[in-house]
Amino acid sequence: MVFKSVGETRPYPDHGVHSVKQWSGVTPRIVALDELVTTKRHLDLGNVLADDSTFYGDLFAHVVQWQGTMYLEDGLHRALRAALAQRPVLHARVLDLDLDPPRSGA
Repeated sequence: MVFKSVGETRPYPDHGVHSVKQWSGVTPRIVALDELVTTKRHLDLGNVLADDSTFYGDLFAHVVQWQGTMYLEDGLHRALRAALAQRPVLHARVLDLDLDPPRSGA
């Protein structure tokens, strides 16, 4: 299996990091695909196959770590492209809610 699990929701609390500018403050790191739980079950095939699929967004996938599990919040098409290229890892920005939980009202 490519991913640890395929989900369709974000089971973690709202972390308040939504814009690309906010995510840019999270340092990217390498994450193994088989450690990720997806938060989307479906994707647009056009995003997967597009040559410029990162043109309008962040170059890195967005992952939220919560209660020891890593959730792929944004970048499913990047992760799938990595898997199709037989790369077992992905560069992602990992927001660790276990270390820095969201504040109320975030």
